Amino acid sequence: MKYRTLGGTGITVSELALGTMMFGAMGNADHDESVHMIRTALDAGINLVDTADVYSRGESETIVGRALLGRRDDVVLATKFALPMGTDPNQQGGSARWIKRAVEDSLRRLGTDHIDLYQMHRPDHDTDIDETLAALSDLVRSGKVRAIGSSTFPAELIVEAQWAAQRGGHHRFRTEQPRYSILSRTIENAVLPTAQRHGMGVLSYGPLSSGWLSGRADPTTGHRAATAPQGFDMSVPANQARLDVVQQLGKLAEEAGLPLAHLALAFVLAHPALTSVLIGPRTPEQLAGLVGAADVELSGDVLDRIDEIVPPGTEINPADNYNAAAPAIADKRLRRR
Repeated sequence: MKYRTLGGTGITVSELALGTMMFGAMGNADHDESVHMIRTALDAGINLVDTADVYSRGESETIVGRALLGRRDDVVLATKFALPMGTDPNQQGGSARWIKRAVEDSLRRLGTDHIDLYQMHRPDHDTDIDETLAALSDLVRSGKVRAIGSSTFPAELIVEAQWAAQRGGHHRFRTEQPRYSILSRTIENAVLPTAQRHGMGVLSYGPLSSGWLSGRADPTTGHRAATAPQGFDMSVPANQARLDVVQQLGKLAEEAGLPLAHLALAFVLAHPALTSVLIGPRTPEQLAGLVGAADVELSGDVLDRIDEIVPPGTEINPADNYNAAAPAIADKRLRRR
């Protein structure tokens, strides 16, 4: 396993990080098996574990906390807040009111007195970023949080948050967590260059595009296809195009002597902006297969071939960007007189 420094934090993290969205009711409901998988990942050299309060409504954090008993000091622990945690409209977002409650809930479930990286899971267009950063800065000063980051922020909001931190004397976001894969490369246009300019670490998720790049004989089957069938509906032209691209990438991986999943992970890590790529296994077999990608490096020729199949800065299916659109375009009343 190789390691990199997380932005300017001075924290060293493994190139492969363990994402735990699939631990709990959303994926693997077997707590004992999930705990064993986390500990297996740690034994393999992974030292960054990423979770979120919203994953299985806190169940993932509880599993992670149990797995880290006796090993907490060896792990860089990251979690997130901001997505809805209940029907109460105040149980979400970036208000100081919610942040102060959300962090206490996460600390309790994780069984720890501090979080190494506390990330805002999505932008909150209804809350002034100054309010959010002020509340997060209080957590850093109290020792409950070591560093703060954002997730799925567009480039303009990354810049706005950096400026707000400087103007207000707040702690700034030190990391960004975007979706990134061979099939979804739009963040190469602005998000990754912006993160680099501000010295931010980047922890990307979704390197296998919900299983499309897992290497299965039929990528339209599997757990994700069952839980989110719209992303695998072959009557959709964009999914037909995606299948064609996956088949081309499969041939390229075979020529390179690599499993397709290893090709996909190595591609993400080849970008100079990337610090770590999150793998999100649901089963021990998936974990074993993904950890093997730790030492894979792609040649310039292979990267050039990937660029020919999926040009830089593009994506095959725009529906992959499932994050909520900004209110300015999502609400037609705000864009029509």
